Amino acid sequence: MAAGETQLYAKVSNKLKGRSTSSLLEPLLAMGFPAHTALKALAATGRKTAEEALHWLHCHCNDPSLDDPIPQEYALFLCPTGPLLEKLQEFWRESRRQCTRNKAHEIFPHITLCDFFTCEDHKVECLYEALKRAGDQVLGSFPTTVPLVLHSSVSYLGFFLNDSPADVIREFAMAFATEASILADCSVKPCTKQLHLTLAHKFYPHHQRTLEQLARAIPPGPGCQWTAALYSRDMRFVHYQTLKALFQYKPQNVDELILNPGDHIFVDPSQQEEASEGWVIGISRRTGCRGFLPENYTERASEADTWVKHRTYTFSLTVDLSSRRDGEASRRNGEFHPPRTSRVVSSVQALQATILRRSVLVVRHGERVDQIFGKLWLQQCSTPDGKYYRPDLNFPRSVPKRRNGIKDFENDPPLSSCGIFQSRLAGEALLDSGISITSVFVSPALRCVQTAKHILEELKLERKIKLRVEPGIFEWTKWEVGKTIPTLMTLEELKEANFNVDTNYRPACPVSSLIPAESYDDYVDRCAMSVERIISTCSQDLGVILIVSHGSALDSCTRPLLRLPSRESGDFAQLVRKIPSLGMCFCEENKKEGKWELVDPPVKTLTHGSNSAFNWRNWILGS
Repeated sequence: MAAGETQLYAKVSNKLKGRSTSSLLEPLLAMGFPAHTALKALAATGRKTAEEALHWLHCHCNDPSLDDPIPQEYALFLCPTGPLLEKLQEFWRESRRQCTRNKAHEIFPHITLCDFFTCEDHKVECLYEALKRAGDQVLGSFPTTVPLVLHSSVSYLGFFLNDSPADVIREFAMAFATEASILADCSVKPCTKQLHLTLAHKFYPHHQRTLEQLARAIPPGPGCQWTAALYSRDMRFVHYQTLKALFQYKPQNVDELILNPGDHIFVDPSQQEEASEGWVIGISRRTGCRGFLPENYTERASEADTWVKHRTYTFSLTVDLSSRRDGEASRRNGEFHPPRTSRVVSSVQALQATILRRSVLVVRHGERVDQIFGKLWLQQCSTPDGKYYRPDLNFPRSVPKRRNGIKDFENDPPLSSCGIFQSRLAGEALLDSGISITSVFVSPALRCVQTAKHILEELKLERKIKLRVEPGIFEWTKWEVGKTIPTLMTLEELKEANFNVDTNYRPACPVSSLIPAESYDDYVDRCAMSVERIISTCSQDLGVILIVSHGSALDSCTRPLLRLPSRESGDFAQLVRKIPSLGMCFCEENKKEGKWELVDPPVKTLTHGSNSAFNWRNWILGS
């Protein structure tokens, strides 16, 4: 515990004497619980029932901080309900599906009325009274409708509140701060800046237009009852990561945490030196205990999932006073559920066809074995009778069968083990990004087909989308070794090797049309024609066309789309040398302007260092 926190908790503990008891506190005191721990339990459970507080105390019987009078932090939010909340929740789901997660998904739809502040446990009921008094002061003047004005920038999207409705809401926030100071001795800072309801924050710039389209599907003034909601959180874990347990885990050692599905764990990223790979050290929200836990038993959760909902005040003259103060008690903390009404077709879904744009994602293949082990790599992994074996962990476990045996791999090498890992890592990141892959085109080179297969496996699409082998996007043949085109695997061989290839696809350029040592102009023309064919083949598909090819394709397959002239061959060669494994280029169609645009790829670059071969015998026994 930090020195500042210790002083604060000591100061709070001195004020625990001489307070009056409440109907919730009395039964806990009668059971023999100390007043400060009973009050802590009530505050931690939102002062709903004595039974909930009793359960919290039983769970925290081994909590080392149980006797510390640690106050909760509180904040006041203005939250929408009814049809507006439904539309916002639809936006939340669609924006996450189409544009991946952003900062706005960390908390429910809300307008912040005041910053987080501390309140001593024995004065929480005074805080509830402050909420009631402030609400009653502005109830008569609270606007029947709150106009929302959409505002968009490269990193923020949300609704702004202006004019007199915003003034009334600020007046309510100021009244709450004043009453909380008088009744609960709390220092509350009300929001005096531009009131806003955030829709998206810190998103990828190329998602801005999609998010704007989704936001415009939200009617500017749907029916809504606004509710002021008071939440609390544990001030000790504000800057921690929050994990949610997916499975039950029974400790194997005394320093491990017990996990139940749904448990939340607070993890400080800066205090993980003691943990082994695959494990983390965390503090259980359910028990308050600290220990090790297997990270793969958890998933990342939002901080707001651990917040406690206390009291609400609904601004509606048709709602009775008790409902206005304490409504929505049956709802889960941090979650808002719309009323059970008959649902019509979502306006978000109706606009989906116009929102989704055709996009082209060009990806370079992963690391190839000859890139690491040199031109004589095949000799290192071949037995005298022509069988394959694995001389180094960066060689793949196995290789597909080919009609001429292992010799066919000489100029058509497979991915290394690291190349497979790179491909899977990229596929995992693409899955997290939420992009929608609708079709896949690959160069016939084995390394490209393998890369596409592993990406699709991570996307859970390996059985849904077939690989369309397009020789037209094969490498510039001038860069290939030898005077002939490398022996490439046929569709039948690929199918036998368990690659889900589309045998009905008719490529723009058959393998037989590839010319050895072709000129640069011939190569550029071939790629341009192939990309044109790919786009026309997918003219009705809305989503991402994935092209897995060579480093050269990131230039030769995107410039035709962007209507840019080809580079000078020397500049082209210099550029391609700098493109890493799994390098990406992303183009998006702008139908309104009738052109394609280059935008940020949906995932970041994969960067890693070299790892040289190691012979323990030479190192230990050598001089």
